[in-house]
Amino acid sequence: MTAPISSYVPPEWAPQAAVWVGWPHIRSEWGEAFDGARREITAFVQALAQTTRVRIACGSQDALTSAENALSHLIATDRVELKAVPAGDIWLRDTGPVIGRNAGVEEAARFRFNGWGEKFVIPGDTETASAIAKLEGLPIRTHPFVLEGGAVEFDGAGRMLTTRQCVLNRNRNPEWTQELAEGALRAAFGVTQIIWLNDGLLNDHTDGHIDNIARFIGPGRVICQTPSGATDPNASQLTDIYETLTEAGLDVVTIPSPGLICDESGHPVPASHMNFLISNRRVFLPVYEADHSTNATRALALAMPEFDIIPLPARHILSGGGAFHCMTQQVPDSEDVDR
Repeated sequence: MTAPISSYVPPEWAPQAAVWVGWPHIRSEWGEAFDGARREITAFVQALAQTTRVRIACGSQDALTSAENALSHLIATDRVELKAVPAGDIWLRDTGPVIGRNAGVEEAARFRFNGWGEKFVIPGDTETASAIAKLEGLPIRTHPFVLEGGAVEFDGAGRMLTTRQCVLNRNRNPEWTQELAEGALRAAFGVTQIIWLNDGLLNDHTDGHIDNIARFIGPGRVICQTPSGATDPNASQLTDIYETLTEAGLDVVTIPSPGLICDESGHPVPASHMNFLISNRRVFLPVYEADHSTNATRALALAMPEFDIIPLPARHILSGGGAFHCMTQQVPDSEDVDR
């Protein structure tokens, strides 16, 4: 199966020229997790910069100053660059552009962003995609519908994964039926097969983003999670996800979920090992609790033997609503985009 040549989004395992990373700068959005999130992101950037150029999107002067203090040794080596970018929060997967090709030209696709169904409307987030595209020197193609990058997943061979809970949610595009959505998504991304899952994780404020529940790790090969014990709050969803992917004819592999992880009030949070970032033959895996994290790391290494698995703590980042995939946006190598 080959995607039409008019539009193409490289899969995440394709070569990358750089990765954009968000940097927390609005303390009120993070509460007690603010400083911890900055420490975890620092460790993530240090690991990522070993093989990939990193561009930090700094949404304020405070962000520039704190990122410079935390990453000065990497900035001095030119592995990390700080960029002033309008950004309300760090979730560049959703607010940033999707970089690919259209009619043979490398471009940045920009979509309407409404704060995840108008739940979190923060100044700066609607300007992030255009700002990053301009800094990358890319033409911008603006689409008239609401979509977040974390809601769509590509295998580079014409397949796309998404969820009905998010993409068909009336708080995004209230007029959309599944048929209308498929027409818009096929036109935007050049995909030939759209595989729909139903619901995402419990208490996920994104309304079920795909990058928290299922990810492509090869053409037609997908990974999802199995429940971790009887207390796993997402047991029924994870079972449904696995069955739907299998019925779609995909090659499905699994790793254990993080299980039950709660916030300070005792409510389950949408912790997921699926929110990893693939970048230049390495996989940056968010981990939370020791036992489940060790099991997930081992299972992912078996599922992706050609990649180095880098487990890194993400508990404080999770307090803000996501992990490594949510807070990044890759810049594909132009040679791959132009293939």
